[in-house]
Amino acid sequence: MKRIALITTGGTIAMTKDPKTGGAVPAFSANRSITEIDRLKEIAMIEHHGFSNLPSPHISPSLMWKLSKLVDSLLERDDISGVVITHGTDTLEETAYFLDLTIKSEKPVVCTAAMRSIDELGTDGPRNVVSSVRVAINSMAIGMGTMVCLNDEIHAAREVTKTYTSNVATFDSPGYGPLGIVDEDKIIFYRKPLQRETIEVKQIEEKIALYKTFTGDSGKILKSLPQIGFKGIVLEAFGRGNVPPKVADTIERLIKEASIPIIITSRCFKGRVLGIYGYKGGGLQLEKAGAIFAPGLSPQKARIKLMIVMGISSELSQIGEFFAHPKGEQE
Repeated sequence: MKRIALITTGGTIAMTKDPKTGGAVPAFSANRSITEIDRLKEIAMIEHHGFSNLPSPHISPSLMWKLSKLVDSLLERDDISGVVITHGTDTLEETAYFLDLTIKSEKPVVCTAAMRSIDELGTDGPRNVVSSVRVAINSMAIGMGTMVCLNDEIHAAREVTKTYTSNVATFDSPGYGPLGIVDEDKIIFYRKPLQRETIEVKQIEEKIALYKTFTGDSGKILKSLPQIGFKGIVLEAFGRGNVPPKVADTIERLIKEASIPIIITSRCFKGRVLGIYGYKGGGLQLEKAGAIFAPGLSPQKARIKLMIVMGISSELSQIGEFFAHPKGEQE
């Protein structure tokens, strides 16, 4: 029987309803009770590591970095076959992608969660944990990178996102689909994540802003971001990567005068950003001004990647290289 390290970080899966307020809050013993779910003993030896008991909006990049180091240290052990991490759903995709980029081991890492607290009718937490452990012990999961497993679907960390505020089927990979499924005690993989990458880094840069442009945007808010301490900016643009004219002027000044890396993403949740429009504010003009495009990455994932990349270099040309040629892409 394989040994799986089960790391609990908190989230709805470790919450119960407060009788006074009626709101779900972290429960003192809930993280531990996750390890006592029926059937876990039948499929793996579980080694519990209580990392935190936090709602996922409380998870910070520094905690993600600390979690990554813990996972790497556990996977170095010969007796550990894989790691399962329980987490809140709100920021699960960001933590999962951070781990995917920074964990060195090829052993399976599976993040899971729940949309319903442990004392709620129809709670989904126990099944998600059992399914995730099944994935982690499966030999086909080796080399798949960090995965997210909920509602009997397995998703790649790079591609997955939370799509629904309350439904248990919230996690999806728009434009890609799941890597595979859990069908009772069977794990079925359909494909591999060809664009998965690992970046060796010894530190991260947390001061990265995520900015969403809007119609009529004057660029004044964007201009203020470096003034309040941000070292890099991920900009959520329109369509293929286009912005209002005054925002384009601000982008050009920030790059030229302050050498601020500006990563262009899209508010569209399918498709890639690409500099093809040559009008003022069009992606082609932004690219010529030195903006860096992040093909296939959501704004929140691009921010995670920029934090990691800027832990290596703040040079615009070197940062651009990390975003320019995703694995699996050919000219």
